[in-house]
Amino acid sequence: MNRLLTLLVLSLLGLGTLFAQSSAVKKIIETGTSDNQTMRHLDILTNRFGGRPVGSDAYENAAAWLQHEFKKWGIETYTEEAGEVSVGFNRGAWFGRLIGGDEPMTLHFATPSYTAGTHGVERGHVLIEPQTEAELNRMRHALKGAWVLISGRSSGWPVGHSHRNDSLRAAIKAENLTISKQNDSLRHENWTKGTKHKMIPLRTFPALYYDEMVAAGVRGFVQAAPVPITALYDRPLLNEIKPTFEELPTVCDIKLDEHQYNKVYQMAKERRDIWLEFDIRNYFKLGPVKYHNIIGRIKGSKYPNEYVIISGHLDAYDSASGAVDCGTGIGPLMEAARLLALSGAKPKRTILFVAFAAEEFGLLGAQAYVKAHKKELSKISNLFNRDGGPTPPVGISVPKAMYDDFVKICEPIKDINPDYPFEVTVAQPRKRPTKFGGTDATVFAVEGVPTFGFREQDFKGYNFDYREIWHTERDYYNKLIPEYLEHTSVVTAIVALGVANLDHQLSREGMFTEE
Repeated sequence: MNRLLTLLVLSLLGLGTLFAQSSAVKKIIETGTSDNQTMRHLDILTNRFGGRPVGSDAYENAAAWLQHEFKKWGIETYTEEAGEVSVGFNRGAWFGRLIGGDEPMTLHFATPSYTAGTHGVERGHVLIEPQTEAELNRMRHALKGAWVLISGRSSGWPVGHSHRNDSLRAAIKAENLTISKQNDSLRHENWTKGTKHKMIPLRTFPALYYDEMVAAGVRGFVQAAPVPITALYDRPLLNEIKPTFEELPTVCDIKLDEHQYNKVYQMAKERRDIWLEFDIRNYFKLGPVKYHNIIGRIKGSKYPNEYVIISGHLDAYDSASGAVDCGTGIGPLMEAARLLALSGAKPKRTILFVAFAAEEFGLLGAQAYVKAHKKELSKISNLFNRDGGPTPPVGISVPKAMYDDFVKICEPIKDINPDYPFEVTVAQPRKRPTKFGGTDATVFAVEGVPTFGFREQDFKGYNFDYREIWHTERDYYNKLIPEYLEHTSVVTAIVALGVANLDHQLSREGMFTEE
């Protein structure tokens, strides 16, 4: 009798827990569809703080605000140091114009992070960079105070000035010296023998005489850039040179709209009287500056040492405001956390909300996390990392061993919005990765952690193009798609809670091929 009574009590407790959890899902859907705050989070993240490279005040302010929000919702929060940069960087406004010529114009340009700004408004004449030692010597005096047009088409990185670039330049200079001597001989034959030898073209390299031009006192270098303009950061400066505050760059690095560049180049080639005027407010701050991963936690009620992780990266390039990359990860992460907190859910496993630092600087925050939590990696059921566009989840592909669990977990998604499709499919085993890829999730995948994310699709036809926005000047709030992102937040909260509430940790069987 006592045994039957015990079983009955346990059964009722189980039903009570099940009812409570289904009630939490219902609350998530109710709040997520009637009072969704995803776009509020993104408004603050991108329009109050803006671009957020690590080492900037914007990153630190956004990190503090994220913790403030977690605390406000009753979510435990803490930081973990992920690294440091030798100096910090803050970006202000920038402006430029062409003066003289047939078409005075306002210039459309950007500068990479961690590069020099102007000393207020700086106006200078325009020169085309020298390609030979003779050209350099001929124009050495004229280089002082000039804006120099350099070769190449910008990919967003600054002009190379590392030891490796110095070696490449030295080799090309030596090769061009040989070519110049050969061309002298060919010219002589053409003149004396009437031959028609074509000249051997010289090899080009952006800012071939970089050090010499800097020593001559140029104001900065101007390079053609495809539109929309991409602006990244000075990687050699931070990773190799690691300057003190006294060793910072002093010459501007400007990526100019290639359509305007071609016009300026033609006028400079014709030796017209033209000037470029720039006001670029790039500011450095004293270092070293440490940066941190920001973590929120809802502790598991039954398996506190097993984890479900929702993640995105908090850092972003600052030529725009980091709305798509990676606001579309952080916004839904925050709203999923808020919805779970307000729902009263008591997940069996711990749910972590991780905003990684320094993803754009080489997945450094994720690497620091994996290193610090090596012993916990086997206890992660899944990491749901979002680092793409503002498109919504329309399904998920998981190994066969996870399929039944995910079908059950994702069942409530159909109750969110009937206009949104969602399908669980079986993913075939794949080769286990051995190198990091383009997102924080790959750092975990290398360690064998499940990182199954949602399939996304612009199925309503908003004409979103991630490559147009990615790392460019167009990564602003107005490129977001509110209805997609609000739906994403609700789906993320439901699926993460479902995984956290399984009676077992997700099976890793069939994730990888047996090679």
